Amino acid sequence: MKVLFYCSASFEIDPKFNQAAHDIVCAACALGYDIVSGGTIKGTMKVVADAAVECGAKNIGVIPRFMEQYVYPGLTECTWTETMSERKEKMRDGVDAVVALPGGIGTLDELIETFVLVKLDRYHGKVIVANIDGFYEPLKALLDHYVATGMLDAASRQLIVFPSTVEEVTEALK
Repeated sequence: MKVLFYCSASFEIDPKFNQAAHDIVCAACALGYDIVSGGTIKGTMKVVADAAVECGAKNIGVIPRFMEQYVYPGLTECTWTETMSERKEKMRDGVDAVVALPGGIGTLDELIETFVLVKLDRYHGKVIVANIDGFYEPLKALLDHYVATGMLDAASRQLIVFPSTVEEVTEALK
């Protein structure tokens, strides 16, 4: 089993988000998941990779060649890509679940693309949004607005879940 983590590359985020990331990755490892991430030493990506190493999980990184100088040194496996689009596709390849941790515009891009692929029946894993401290409340409200205005059907809205604690994310991964 493999779980993919989308997350921040910033060092400037609230430490509670990185603590939650660490705890969620450790919980995923305890459930037997291998960890897939962006595979760099930047921001929460490093936290995810560190936690995978700490817990003894397989630590898989997918990195575009132009980011080679940021590769995390403790990866078990590294897949190189030429573009960010190719990276997103390779990251999802063979994963059973995607967890979006609090992150920036890149995380949002990865998450929305994955949600669209689930809706189109092109990706068959779980889509879990770690709504730690309400970080993703605006996105939840937007998706609910889409349903209310007919831009998204209610059944498709149910394809993405927003657990708000480490324990709820862990339950969603089971």
